Amino acid sequence: MENIKIKKVILPVAGFGTRFLPATKAQPKEMLPVVDKPAIQYLVEEAVAAGIEEVIFVTGRGKRSIEDHFDYSFELEHTLVEKHKHELLKEVRKISELAKFSYVRQQKPLGDGHAIACASHLIGSEPALVMYGDSLYDAEIPPAKQLIDVFDKYNDPIVGLAAVPKDEVDKFGVIGGVDLGEGVYEIKEVVEKPKPEKAPSNLAAVGKYIITPEVIAIINNMNFDKTGEIRLADALDIMIKNNRAVYGKKLEGEWLDTGDKFNFIKATIKLGLKNRETGDKLRQYLKTL
Repeated sequence: MENIKIKKVILPVAGFGTRFLPATKAQPKEMLPVVDKPAIQYLVEEAVAAGIEEVIFVTGRGKRSIEDHFDYSFELEHTLVEKHKHELLKEVRKISELAKFSYVRQQKPLGDGHAIACASHLIGSEPALVMYGDSLYDAEIPPAKQLIDVFDKYNDPIVGLAAVPKDEVDKFGVIGGVDLGEGVYEIKEVVEKPKPEKAPSNLAAVGKYIITPEVIAIINNMNFDKTGEIRLADALDIMIKNNRAVYGKKLEGEWLDTGDKFNFIKATIKLGLKNRETGDKLRQYLKTL
């Protein structure tokens, strides 16, 4: 079968970021800086490094600063030119030239599956990458590229996975499946937040997926669950129960989950140590604590 090039990524960013209040009262969680870039920029750069050409944000109220960040800023660029800050100008201009950007509004927080449905008209009959805003990675090969490489082999939905401590599986969606080697699994079940003794494995979904038109068709025909949401995990579960293939890829690299305050700080330290400007000073400072 001829490989289909994945050109688009959906980034659902309509959530309220309640775990980070009061910082997120007037600012999207995705725009909180990790060292010197907002968290969302790391994800866009990861997608572009994997060959993505079009970035589709599914936004909600109060997310306008995401649009502004990836747009041109004439006033800022003019000021940088006048002050001869050409390196900074290059960095700022590069942001708006990363990809083609589109924005769709999710009017109510009705689940990640609903967010994908809001963007489905921009995807059409193509497969697409889906990435959530609190899943950064420190990896030599971008995780998005790792997923695309597996998709190129199977042409079926792919779920990004990471091994988590057994006593923490109740925080995640956990998969059970057949180990195909090289970190690839054929998924047979997805269990949402299982008790450790009932978890089928310690492999958790990390918020990075490749979905196919079949997944989008299922989502578009799903009813809201008992919490009033439509979830991507439930759509994948329907596929599995209908004996349709869904695969998982254990991602190489370190998962920097920025979904809560402690892990956000950990990610900032980790990437701060790798940053050319801050690395040495931060390393010296941490030794004094």
